Amino acid sequence: MLGAIEAGGTKFICGVGSGPADLHAIRIPTTTPQETVAAAVGFLRERGVRAVGIGSFGPVDLAAGRIASTPKDGWRGFRLRDAVRDALSVPVAFDTDVNAAALGEARWGAARGVSDFLYITVGTGIGGGAMVNGALLHGLAHPEMGHMTVPHDRARDPFDGVCPYHGDCLEGLASGPAMAARWGRPAEEFDAAHQAWALEAHYLGLGLANLIYALSPKLIVMGGGVGMQVVERVGAEVTRTLGGYLGTPRIVAPELGSRAGVLGALALAETATIAE
Repeated sequence: MLGAIEAGGTKFICGVGSGPADLHAIRIPTTTPQETVAAAVGFLRERGVRAVGIGSFGPVDLAAGRIASTPKDGWRGFRLRDAVRDALSVPVAFDTDVNAAALGEARWGAARGVSDFLYITVGTGIGGGAMVNGALLHGLAHPEMGHMTVPHDRARDPFDGVCPYHGDCLEGLASGPAMAARWGRPAEEFDAAHQAWALEAHYLGLGLANLIYALSPKLIVMGGGVGMQVVERVGAEVTRTLGGYLGTPRIVAPELGSRAGVLGALALAETATIAE
């Protein structure tokens, strides 16, 4: 039995199984590291897992298996991989939550058979994972696609942005919290005709165009509570932004929906057993 943890800023999703057909998962509120990890470990220990994959909110230090410069109270510097490994005495693979989601979609979802694609999530933050030649992209640390700089027309949108580090980076302008702060209510309360969606698609189109120029993906999978609502609009904005210089790759919603991250963590757990 393999175990999976999708470690999110507001909740942990813990699962066991071997894939979509037999996944059993629970949700645990993200509180203190000690309390949250104890609950996750308890669930996994009861099921006798032989390896665990963790897809974690970031930024993270992949080599050390720890949470890096998060503003979340108590979690900065926490060695999540070691805490789970030491408690369960099993191999643990560790990556970002968006890389895990990309791996899940590559294995069982919309990106099956695609060697080069992006997984973008737009919700409480904006993050991205990249598969290049069939392997997840890491590099210096890991991709932080949500923090790229995009053009900001302050005459059209005087909003300063919500990112505590960069203000009006892509995440600062187009995440769910940015939409709520700009318009005074959360995105789920907007109807389809609300002007917020045109502005949202505009910013995401700019961001995806930059990524297409840089990485030339064959496919973009767009998840997250906000992202899945604007897939078609963003596709049109990307085409407009590219201006005919390049073709637009397919932009689709994730086939695995909200399960992409935890299923990707199961696939990470397989790599831990191989490494063992």
